[in-house]
Amino acid sequence: MPLPEPAWDDRGLAPAVVQDADTGAVLMLAWMNAEAWRLTRERGEVHFWSRSRGALWRKGETSGHTLRVIELRVDCDLDAVLVKARPAGPTCHTGATACFFHRGDGDDDDGAPPAHVVDRLERVLHARRAATAEKSYTRSLLAAGMPKILAKIEEEHGELAAELPAGDEAKVVHETADLLFHVMVGLVARDIPIARVWRELGRRFGQSGHDEKAARAPRPTGGDGGGGEAGDGGEAAPG
Repeated sequence: MPLPEPAWDDRGLAPAVVQDADTGAVLMLAWMNAEAWRLTRERGEVHFWSRSRGALWRKGETSGHTLRVIELRVDCDLDAVLVKARPAGPTCHTGATACFFHRGDGDDDDGAPPAHVVDRLERVLHARRAATAEKSYTRSLLAAGMPKILAKIEEEHGELAAELPAGDEAKVVHETADLLFHVMVGLVARDIPIARVWRELGRRFGQSGHDEKAARAPRPTGGDGGGGEAGDGGEAAPG
C-alpha cells in the first residue's frame, strides 16, 4: 500500500516532526505543504514550507546541515508527518544537536539526550577518556591500550559462554552487560561510533544471514589454516 498524502489543513500545511533515524532523538518540528512533501520524497532530502517567509526551503541549504530521509510516516489521522532522517551536523540553527534543548528544570542541554542506554554509555565513556585527571576503571582500560581491552573482552566472553546455555537468567543478563560494556570501551578506543553499528544492523534487515556472509570480502587465513568464524552456519542478519 503506497504511503498516503497528508490531509493538509486550511492553510495547505501539516506539521512535520523530524527524528534521528539512528538514535531516535526528536530533532525539530517544522511545516510541510504538498510541494515540500513531493520534493522530500523525490529528492531524499527534507524540505519544508516556511510560514514566516512564505517560501519553500531545503533544510541545510545555507548551513550544509541537511537531513537525509530514511523513512517517512503519516499519522493515523493523516494530519501529521514523521520524518526519520540522518542529519549532517547539528539540526538546530543555534548549533545545538536538536531544537528541544529547554528543560523544565532550567538547565538547558544539547537538545538530544541519547535515547538508548548504549548511546548514553558511549557518551560517558568518551567523558571518562577526556577526564585525564580523574581515576576510573574506564580510564585505566583505555590507558592500558588494546591488549588489556581485548583481554577483558575475552574474559567476559568466556564468562557469558559459561552461563548462557543453562545458567541463571540474572547471571546471563549480568555477563551480557559486562561483555557489551567492554566491547563499547574497545569501540571508544578506536573512535568508532556505536551509531555505525546500529546502521550496519539496520542494513541487514530483510537479508539472509547466509547471503550477507557470502557478500563479505574473504578474510585472510591465519597460521592455523583457518579463516572461518565461530558459528559460520548461523544467521548473521536480523532478517
